[in-house]
Amino acid sequence: MPAPAPSVTPDWGFERQHWRRGLFRVAGVDEAGRGAWAGPVTVAAVILPGTAEEWPFRDSKQLPPGERVRLAAEVRRVALSWAVEHAWPEEIDRLNILGATHAAAHRALARLDPAPQALITDYLRLNTPLPLLWPARADALSYTVAAASLLAKTERDALMTELEGQHPGYGFAGHKGYGAPAHRAALERLGVTPLHRRSFAPIARLLSGEA
Repeated sequence: MPAPAPSVTPDWGFERQHWRRGLFRVAGVDEAGRGAWAGPVTVAAVILPGTAEEWPFRDSKQLPPGERVRLAAEVRRVALSWAVEHAWPEEIDRLNILGATHAAAHRALARLDPAPQALITDYLRLNTPLPLLWPARADALSYTVAAASLLAKTERDALMTELEGQHPGYGFAGHKGYGAPAHRAALERLGVTPLHRRSFAPIARLLSGEA
């Protein structure tokens, strides 16, 4: 059996590329829920203080739920500015998932005060006049994007847990709208809700009677 991949610790490497140009208000952008069948795609934007201080922030996917919640609270405490926006299924179906993710990212960035001077995203090539770095795995490599990943993931998870109460029986609090077997079984038993993304193939097949 191959050895597990070593965990990656974020640093300020990508931020420093902007800092060297005198751009210290660097916003990190990340999303959660892009591949889910139901619920919104959630995008967070965060500006951390422009120092070389080490932070405990990590890619939200590498952390247990309780640790994500604790660190998200710390992000909100120390950030110069942060914002979270959702793109709901109607917008996803109208724009497609990538277009809706871009739209939510731009809304989140527009709410930042002070405004960012430069951006780092997790492989999301935004149409923006601001200097942009969009490396793959930025949520694992950049403190700022890791901070955004924590906010996006925890806010979306809390929202999906709340939506479980409005749509009992679907298990949203557990699978968070992703394509788990329990989710598929609930769809076949209970049908499609307004929270489901009708443009996604599994939902479209159910609606057409092919599933």
